[in-house]
Amino acid sequence: MFVVRCRLLVATLWVGSLWTIGGLVAPVLFTTLADRVLAGTIAGNLFRIEAWLTVVCGVLLILLFSYRTHDDSAPLRKTLLRFTLLMLACTVAGYFCLQPFMASLREAAALTGGVMSDGARTQFGILHGVSSGIYLIQGLLGVGLILKLRSLR
Repeated sequence: MFVVRCRLLVATLWVGSLWTIGGLVAPVLFTTLADRVLAGTIAGNLFRIEAWLTVVCGVLLILLFSYRTHDDSAPLRKTLLRFTLLMLACTVAGYFCLQPFMASLREAAALTGGVMSDGARTQFGILHGVSSGIYLIQGLLGVGLILKLRSLR
């Protein structure tokens, strides 16, 4: 029972932080702060922390899924492992692959007085939209993970 509760605790921390940062904190930053660059910088730092928290929680869950408990079947554990791996893949794609491109566009804009060219702005918008979509998918996978884990109670 201890392993089952640890799984649920780690997953809840992970998914709760995803939804809190992406659904509450980042939007509030952009609506509250007049300086969008400052809001973006703070949000970027929060998403960096979230990405590393994702790696830690994902690895912990993978380790916890390696322990078989009396009430979980192999197919259910495989499903839970798939959810976890897909969520980790979302972070790799969104934060570790797309975010460096977005950061380079911001750095280039900073060199030119903080103004992005139309092409760079369009590219940044596309990358941001794709990244946001991946983040949403990750959050929805997280809801599925929590619901599946709750079935083990």
